[in-house]
Amino acid sequence: MKRFFLVAAMLIMVLSITNCSLFRQNDASKAQSENVLTKDDFYRLMFYNVENLFDTIDDPLKKDEDFTPEGSYRWDGVKYQQKLDNIARVTMALGNGKMPDIIGFCEVENRNVLEDLNELSGFKSFDYRVIHQESLDERGIDVALFYRSGTVTPIAYRSVRVQFEEPDTRPTRDILYFKALLSSNDTLHFFVNHWPSRYGGAEKTIPYRKAAARAARTVVDSILSLNPAAHIVLTGDFNDDPDDASLVEVLEAKTPGTEARLTNFTYPYKTGDQRGTLKYRGNWNYFDQFIVSSALIDGKALKTSPADYHIYYGEPGFEFLLEVDDRFQGMQPNRTYWGRTFHGGFSDHLPVYLDIYPAEKTQ
Repeated sequence: MKRFFLVAAMLIMVLSITNCSLFRQNDASKAQSENVLTKDDFYRLMFYNVENLFDTIDDPLKKDEDFTPEGSYRWDGVKYQQKLDNIARVTMALGNGKMPDIIGFCEVENRNVLEDLNELSGFKSFDYRVIHQESLDERGIDVALFYRSGTVTPIAYRSVRVQFEEPDTRPTRDILYFKALLSSNDTLHFFVNHWPSRYGGAEKTIPYRKAAARAARTVVDSILSLNPAAHIVLTGDFNDDPDDASLVEVLEAKTPGTEARLTNFTYPYKTGDQRGTLKYRGNWNYFDQFIVSSALIDGKALKTSPADYHIYYGEPGFEFLLEVDDRFQGMQPNRTYWGRTFHGGFSDHLPVYLDIYPAEKTQ
């Protein structure tokens, strides 16, 4: 029987983790001995809602018929390959010589599309590994992540199920919880979220996003009860802005400068004259966010700040992820589809990223 990390096992007991995958201790020891990341470097964390990354195969257990060659989107192998290439292009450009150490994704159909993406040269040479678990979402779109095996060693991961109080509510995406050892020997707790959408009305769907916030908060509280100095990062498409009730009142993610266990780094963007991460009917929203625990701000081991959070449009002077908004003026994301018409762009969301530094580098 494989030996589990003692700390991971204690966490599993406290959180009543079921269906959790653990990794061998010698894997972590190998990463420590290699020490790929030096104290003069930093970790880059990325999140990207990739807008309907489906394969072309009809899964009889999912409502994915629209994304098949015969479906309403006429989704075929050529379009699928272009979609994969576009995601790789965005990641390489965002990295700008520093490829992300962890990449959270949402709107991916299955592990197969992630493996296809990881086979592209833009990813393969950086030795990314895939973490994905199927959720109960009817369309089959899940959250997932890539991690670089040279700088990140998994300890544990599991899906966090979102439970609704309202009976007969359609199931939503799980939250993906990932605990990892960084090559600086620091532990990171990383959550990938894709909270219920506003389809059917923003006000009407508030309870669903509050339920997702409660699910995330429960796990965060459990981690902090064991270790108040835990390094925790929550990212994803929350389908709410940072000042909405689900994030402020339920998750209790506060503005920078406020004494709180969780701080939402998206606030400086929302309060300033900045583009958001998606645009709906002429208005920018800030659904794609990074939220961190107080230990990452205090910086005794790892440190980050609101200035290290970025929405990525492309390089200045070549913001290729944007295009002119002819209807509402200004700019908008260059997306894959407009309605049922293939547009050939990247996504209806913009990617976001956060840099985290070993404490020694910040002194």
